[in-house]
Amino acid sequence: MANSSSVSEFLLLAFADTRELQLLHFALFLGIYLAALLGNGLILTAVACDHRLHTPMYFFLLNLTLLDLGCISTTLPKAMANALWDTRAISYQGCAAQVFFFLFFISAEHYTLTVMSYDRYVAICKPLHYGSLMGSRACAQMAAAAWGSGFLDALLQTTITFSLPLCQGNAVDQFFCEIPQILKLSCSGSDYLKEVRILAVSACLAFGCFVFILLSYVQILRAVLRMPSSQGQHKAFSTCLPHLAVVFLFVSTGMFAYLKPPSISSPSLDLVVAVLYSVVPPAFNPLIYSMRNQELKATLKKLILVVVFT
Repeated sequence: MANSSSVSEFLLLAFADTRELQLLHFALFLGIYLAALLGNGLILTAVACDHRLHTPMYFFLLNLTLLDLGCISTTLPKAMANALWDTRAISYQGCAAQVFFFLFFISAEHYTLTVMSYDRYVAICKPLHYGSLMGSRACAQMAAAAWGSGFLDALLQTTITFSLPLCQGNAVDQFFCEIPQILKLSCSGSDYLKEVRILAVSACLAFGCFVFILLSYVQILRAVLRMPSSQGQHKAFSTCLPHLAVVFLFVSTGMFAYLKPPSISSPSLDLVVAVLYSVVPPAFNPLIYSMRNQELKATLKKLILVVVFT
């Protein structure tokens, strides 16, 4: 019986068989990747350079932007290289690293979105206590907890996954190394169940964070609707709606990817869903956050003008 030590490389899912379509996929992903780098890079620069954006909300946005860059940089470059060089191979160590870093960034992003919902809750529902509850030390601790939790979650799941014996070949039916696809190659029932239990615990934690976000926004909505000023309501919605849109995009695509019924699973559907939850959010989050945020839009306009005219 073959085990994981006998697998030296994995074969990722090819996007197309013809050379023309492979190059088309490369160009498409290159465009998405460059757009994600540009959008997230602009937000990083804006938050870092404008002292007016040195607030807890933008501090967490900066963390989210870093995680988005890490997430999309874990999956797309290898997929683009495989399409460009007409290959499917990824080394065993490369696959393990890809699983670890993708889980790390995606888990830390989920925890960061949870912290961001708490920040908005305190800002709108407890404004008099905002300075004490969201001080610089508290923000740093919450950000560190989000990154640390993501690291531990990724380390645990990656270690267990790649300790499983593999006897179902080395073809991964996805364009990047993904735990559900690697589990399909396992031939050890007891170890497989152990990994499934770890995934279930992680799913419960993620669901708990999602419930916390929903409850926070229920309280936020009640507080906003009680505001006497329409201008105050507009400002509150302008800061909350982008975050809520990002949460919905991130959670809905991720939940569908991991919780969809096996009866509707197919390689093409799995591929589309994987693109939706691993590529689309990092690419579109900068656009979502800059659409209604007037402070961020003003800083980005100044930044772009400086770049264009220098």
